Amino acid sequence: MRLSALKSWFTDPKRDGWILRRLVVGYGRNEAKRYAVALVLGAVTAATTAFSAYIVGTVVNEAYVSKNFAAIAGLAVVIICVFALKGLATYGANVIMARISYRIMAEMQRQVFDKLLLEGLSYFSNRHSTELLAKLTTGARAAAQVLQMVVNTLSRDLLTIIGLASVMVIQDPLMSLIGFVAFPPAIYFLRGLMRRTRDIGRAEVKTGMRIHETIQETIRGFPVVKAFTLEKVMRDRVHDSIAKIQQRQNALARIEHRASPIMEALGGLSIALVLLYGAYRVIELGATPGEFVSFITAFLLAYEPAKRIARLQISMTRTLVAVRHLFEILDSSPLEPAEPESSDFRIGKGRVRFDNVEFAYRPGEPVLRRLSFVAEAGQMTAFVGHSGGGKSTVVSLILRFYEPQAGAIEIDGVNIRQIPRRTLRSQIAYVGQDIFLFNGTIAENIGFGKLGAGRDEIEAAAKAAFAHDFIKGFAEGYDTRVGEGGAKLSAGQRQRIAVARALIRNAPIILLDEATSSLDSKAEREVQMAIERLREGRTCIAIAHRLHTIMQADQICVIESGRIVERGTHRDLMQRGGFYAEMFRLQSEERPDAEPPEREIEAGDTVAAQ
Repeated sequence: MRLSALKSWFTDPKRDGWILRRLVVGYGRNEAKRYAVALVLGAVTAATTAFSAYIVGTVVNEAYVSKNFAAIAGLAVVIICVFALKGLATYGANVIMARISYRIMAEMQRQVFDKLLLEGLSYFSNRHSTELLAKLTTGARAAAQVLQMVVNTLSRDLLTIIGLASVMVIQDPLMSLIGFVAFPPAIYFLRGLMRRTRDIGRAEVKTGMRIHETIQETIRGFPVVKAFTLEKVMRDRVHDSIAKIQQRQNALARIEHRASPIMEALGGLSIALVLLYGAYRVIELGATPGEFVSFITAFLLAYEPAKRIARLQISMTRTLVAVRHLFEILDSSPLEPAEPESSDFRIGKGRVRFDNVEFAYRPGEPVLRRLSFVAEAGQMTAFVGHSGGGKSTVVSLILRFYEPQAGAIEIDGVNIRQIPRRTLRSQIAYVGQDIFLFNGTIAENIGFGKLGAGRDEIEAAAKAAFAHDFIKGFAEGYDTRVGEGGAKLSAGQRQRIAVARALIRNAPIILLDEATSSLDSKAEREVQMAIERLREGRTCIAIAHRLHTIMQADQICVIESGRIVERGTHRDLMQRGGFYAEMFRLQSEERPDAEPPEREIEAGDTVAAQ
């Protein structure tokens, strides 16, 4: 029965033993040779500890019974050598274990990050970024700590206790039994604390994620926090989470250390019994004091490693909570599973066709309803309509960020489901409405459109996007750092860099999702000219809110509630006097003759920000 329960502890995914076995098999096994060296060094440490306890008795007997000073001097040299060897072995084991831990942490972090790259957009839209960051960092660290705890227990604590117990048995078997009388009730008491430790540990991790989430949102949304005077709201959120985690940590501290008074009392009982029995043997039975001193030394040295072993499972229970969160990421089915690295498919003319496509982000809430259209090769097809009608979803489906629930999407007559995502996306240039720049230089961000591009290509793309002039105005030019998300640049500057990033890609299909939404009139005209260059000879699908920006489109599709309700050229749609014509009339009335120019960050401002 007990064997079956032990097997279940290691095979049931809900039990901590399953996580431990997975760590040992999946990661610890790769470090078997290094762990073996650490175990040997731990055995040396244990042996020298036991020997130091044993030799104390010899020293006492030589000093107080034989009164042999020469022997004591020799023993002193031996003790120096023993403790030096112990120090070297401890140093070697600690260094090896640290290196193993760092290697395992790095490997797990790489695996989790690689796994995240296989996910789709819906995976991240349902989770906060800090949740994933916390699981990535704390989970990998916890995994290394668990393996280190196990190996240290085996190589240092367990072997030390075995060695010291051997010394105790050699000196007096009966007194050894008296000394170990406290261990069974101590272990029984500690088992009852593990479940509560696990529950509080889970709550502690979740509350910690909430703190990171609020801090990150405060930093990224700092202008909003200041503009809407949300300081108190953010402060209350963080303070509340800190108070909760402090409360749970206090409860965890009470539980984890609740064993201390019991174990100290039981330990004191054992020591008292040993002292009474040992003194009786020396005084009444004539035993040598060296045996008694050696036994007491071994017993006291064994006390701390014994407590660590008894508390091992409680410590692991708390740590394994973070490891379980990490494995949840690794074990989830990727939304974009690995595909062939390369494919022979090459986009030719770039004709895009939607055939009765249906899509919903959530069940029962359709976004596209049997949508059909053809974006002819080398032409510009624009989509307009009210927000939430499904325009941007068209772009997301072409890029295979999501898969339609029904219908087919074809490029040059090939269903894009048959095209590996990497192959498909490498032949499409995309400019989104939410411009994101990586924390690097302007040149690097433009170069991401074509990895390995030279400086001449980068500058040519920037000139075509009308970004070259403002870039050269910065003190460091193309080597100017843009900050987190491009925070050191204005919205218009970020937009033109994004267009340059798309231009340098030289792709046969161009996707523009509100590509001029953040620009003033002057910048908009410049970017529109850049887009005209960008789409020459290419298939261009544009999502637009400002209708005057797509007046020259070869085909305009008006989407409402996931359906195309009108299509045609600007002139055709205006002559019909329908939905598009009404939208255009309203925008023309709302749009002022001259929009105030958007303030762009000057070169001096950027340098100051740096």
